[in-house]
Amino acid sequence: MTELTELVGSWMRRQRWYSTKAVEPRLRLLGSFELERAPESPDDGSRIITHFFCDDAPRSPRVYQVPLVARVQRDGEPAGYVGEAGGRHLYDGPVEEAYVAALVALMTGAGNADGEHARAIGHTLSGRIPVLSSRRLSAEQSNTSIVAEIAGGVLTLVKVFRVVQDGENPDISTLAALTAGGSQRTPALLGWLSGSWPGAADGRSTGELALIQDFVPGAEDGWELAVTAAERGEDFTDRAYALGAGTAELHRLMADVLPTRPAEADDVRAALDGMFRRLTVTTTEVPEVEQLRAAIAAVYEAAAAEPLPVLQRIHGDLHLGQVLYSPDRGWQFIDFEGEPLRPLAERALPDATMRDVAGMLRSFDYVAGSLAQREPPVDARAWAAAAREAYLDGYASVAGDVLHEFADLLTAFELDKAVYEVTYEARHRPSWIPIPLTAIERLLDDARGITPREAGASSR
Repeated sequence: MTELTELVGSWMRRQRWYSTKAVEPRLRLLGSFELERAPESPDDGSRIITHFFCDDAPRSPRVYQVPLVARVQRDGEPAGYVGEAGGRHLYDGPVEEAYVAALVALMTGAGNADGEHARAIGHTLSGRIPVLSSRRLSAEQSNTSIVAEIAGGVLTLVKVFRVVQDGENPDISTLAALTAGGSQRTPALLGWLSGSWPGAADGRSTGELALIQDFVPGAEDGWELAVTAAERGEDFTDRAYALGAGTAELHRLMADVLPTRPAEADDVRAALDGMFRRLTVTTTEVPEVEQLRAAIAAVYEAAAAEPLPVLQRIHGDLHLGQVLYSPDRGWQFIDFEGEPLRPLAERALPDATMRDVAGMLRSFDYVAGSLAQREPPVDARAWAAAAREAYLDGYASVAGDVLHEFADLLTAFELDKAVYEVTYEARHRPSWIPIPLTAIERLLDDARGITPREAGASSR
């Protein structure tokens, strides 16, 4: 293992975006390319190099994109300092203005960067954008987000994908199509970077590395907005209604600008197989769900027997944390990468819009569930029920009778998500299991036509 690989491995395991938390990284360098300094950046003699490392520690090896700025002289010890290797001091690229400016220049200038076994290609929808300043955002998951200021004080958002995969990234392909279609519900995509590098096993991989989009100023995170409202007992139905209408508008535009197709029997079988696999895992790990298995399976089978929907591109991981509320633009939808646990190749496939609706309904339920965990607990069940109903009303105001037509499918998707949530909570937050478990019982009561009063009487 080289000096660079050892240093990056030690640093990487402390980063929030490192996805195998309980394991020490076992890295090997696959390739790299060097970025040319942007014309607006002063030349301080540093080099800007993006490396691709394969981590062989997890069961399925993962490839990470690690951009580094290398300096001869050490410049303090900011949060982005990685360490010293090869006689140079290394800094995490997204923290460095020189890297951000060079990255944006490559993307929006539609340039190329060729290197040692790796290359990158810029794609622009805006033309060349000079960056005046930048700052990394602290809240990062599998990606790193950066706010970059451009001419006129305009802000943009740069996203660097830390875990890179072979294939189409729907966060870019979806946003590109929506931008071209004139979407008012999403930030505009300005440019992106694709690349190629040696595969983790063999051959070559090709995929997306970064993007730049417009920044939504003054926007509030949907989850934080909802939790604050529920905690204070503030009415949220108008905003939930608008969010439902916005979701339907988004789905309508996606169907206009991206491929659609009728669902077929194979799609139903594949969906059912996935649902039953998750149900088996949950009943194995959480015995309380075993007694509900037959009733859950009946809901799945009922949905499979109903008329089939038209499949289209969807958000794929829709919840309150994936929307922003802007006083000027209303609800904005972000982060179109899809469900992180699904292979990248599956995330861009056409799917049923009811999957997105179910995800948002579960998110409202989790607002109430999270507040119930407070000390002292906050009872927001009525708030969540009202928000869910308003959201569905808003969706129906744009989409028409589709919620009634596919009511069984919506219930099945919501049940499936709650079943998965039980497993997640059992593994990570056992005290939170009652949140999805209560939802499963409520959904089964709804499917059987049992009223809340009757359900309460039967439980006493």
